Amino acid sequence: MLFQEENELLTRVGSGTPVGELFRRYWIPALLSEELPDPDCPPVQVRLLGEDLVAFRDSLGRIGLLSEHCSHRGTSLFYGRNEECGLRCIYHGWKYDYEGNVLETPAEPPESTLKEKVKQRAYPCREAAGVVWTYMGPREKMPLFPNYPWLTAPRSHATVFKSLQECNYLQCMEGDIDSSHTVYLHRRNVHGKLSPNTDELNFLREASGAPLFEIDRTRFGLRGAAVYRHEESGKTLTRVTNFVLPLTVCIPSQVVNGKLDSINVNFQGPRDDDTNWRYQIHFRMTGPADQDDFPREPEVGADHRKIRNLHNQYLQDRKRQKENSYTGIAGFLTQDSCATETMGVVCDRTGEHLGVSDTFVIAARRYLLGVLDAFLKGSEPPGLAREPGENDFSDIVCEASVSAGDEDRAVES
Repeated sequence: MLFQEENELLTRVGSGTPVGELFRRYWIPALLSEELPDPDCPPVQVRLLGEDLVAFRDSLGRIGLLSEHCSHRGTSLFYGRNEECGLRCIYHGWKYDYEGNVLETPAEPPESTLKEKVKQRAYPCREAAGVVWTYMGPREKMPLFPNYPWLTAPRSHATVFKSLQECNYLQCMEGDIDSSHTVYLHRRNVHGKLSPNTDELNFLREASGAPLFEIDRTRFGLRGAAVYRHEESGKTLTRVTNFVLPLTVCIPSQVVNGKLDSINVNFQGPRDDDTNWRYQIHFRMTGPADQDDFPREPEVGADHRKIRNLHNQYLQDRKRQKENSYTGIAGFLTQDSCATETMGVVCDRTGEHLGVSDTFVIAARRYLLGVLDAFLKGSEPPGLAREPGENDFSDIVCEASVSAGDEDRAVES
């Protein structure tokens, strides 16, 4: 459990809050590239770390991420005209470029210098893996854009989508860090029998639900290994999950011919204290990713909201739950969302009773609190690259081997 003040410290993300300022020192997701499909397309409202913003793609394809409210009189720029390399407010025609410079103030006299004295708040953006990333911290502290494998690989190697989570970001991130829930929440066979031709994920669903953990600190965060044993076959599987600061968790996905073929990279985009965008990248290291690996339907609609959600009780089927489904809820994302959203908008962690299965979650909380404490005392946050030689993160993804022997391990990361 956490003390109330620790829970507040880790869950409040707005401007001026400790964890909000920490997150602003990293490149974080703002929206999907597909939400701005073409130059001069309609702008998009973005809420991130408690700030109301508007994103647009200008005539040259550059992305601007500006404070939503016009510096003139506060009208929303979301309703503005995206034209001729700028976003124009519909109220008095003030026009901004992608860096927040005021290009025109047509309602002012020709000799006016007002536009030279005003600048709209703007955040730099980069596109990678189908996501628009932004840096919201002090410009003089901006790190290099990180060379994570899923960001530098060919675009064809990754599929991505996002979904609205109606709870605080930390619940979603802890759900990704927590390996032990896979055995239960995502179990397909309610009777717990191992299928004859099971793959690694089916193995997890049918394994003993009490893994042993090994956790190491890395230069980018934490690496946690959860060791599972299947009692009937004697097989063991070691599942390695990486927590990458500040908001990313890498989870093993598929092993092909004894080698790790793909991972799921889940990262959070906290809208505010109460809601969160959860992004999921399916990253295939050995070749192009199949779009079918991460289907949008039936879990997420065109507006990125879950079809099965808190307000319709995730369309849980109690009959299926009795007969052949552990949860009676369809889909990994929906199952995860049910577990995290029903904790409450901001989970009260003071009433928890944690056990061995929560080892990695406990370690991640302690690590984050330690990073935050050091940051507030003036230390550089870990995992940031300032020089090109520091920007090699190829060690995040480990090799994997699979074996059926009693003492062998199937290692995934």
